[in-house]
Amino acid sequence: MKQVTASGQTVEDAVQSALKQLNTTEDQVNVDIIDEGKKGLLGIFGSKPAIVKVSLVENPVKKAEMYLSNIVSDLGIDATIETIVKGNQLTFQLTGEKIAILIGKRGQTLNAVQYLLQLVVNRSSNQYYTVVLDAEGYRKRREETLVNLANRLAVKAVRSKRGVELEPMPSFERKVIHTALQNSKQVNTLSAGDEPNRHVVIKPKS
Repeated sequence: MKQVTASGQTVEDAVQSALKQLNTTEDQVNVDIIDEGKKGLLGIFGSKPAIVKVSLVENPVKKAEMYLSNIVSDLGIDATIETIVKGNQLTFQLTGEKIAILIGKRGQTLNAVQYLLQLVVNRSSNQYYTVVLDAEGYRKRREETLVNLANRLAVKAVRSKRGVELEPMPSFERKVIHTALQNSKQVNTLSAGDEPNRHVVIKPKS
């Protein structure tokens, strides 16, 4: 964290001096008053300068964006990053060439990077962010694939009269399966196993 200690005739003067050194504005810093100073007799004799310590506040969103940019660069991908913040949801949209490298098999690489971004942004944030990392609309296509899979395996479970276990998935993908079948009159869904092998089980209703 970048910080400076500055002095001035008043606390405000000291703060302004620090802001000038840091080349920033007051809404981007934390201010600790070390000494409020003393005006002294006639404003001259016995006067004592005010001293403050001013620290730049890390922007967790920008930090995560830079982290993602470095990963993309290291993978040799020429991509554009669009950052969208809606409440406590932070979405990174990637577009460009060679995006398939970042997506990986069934989105495994994309999910892993998304998890890392979640850790990075919440490590220095005062509020909790839910991070979504998408690349060339992959999340929407994956959701459609999961919904079709859920419906197909639900039919299989009913016909075989046995539960059907899906492959391990991250929680947000399991939620897609549960939501797709939540109004079904023929099957129930539940999550089983421990991370990272937690998965959905589709069971026919009795």
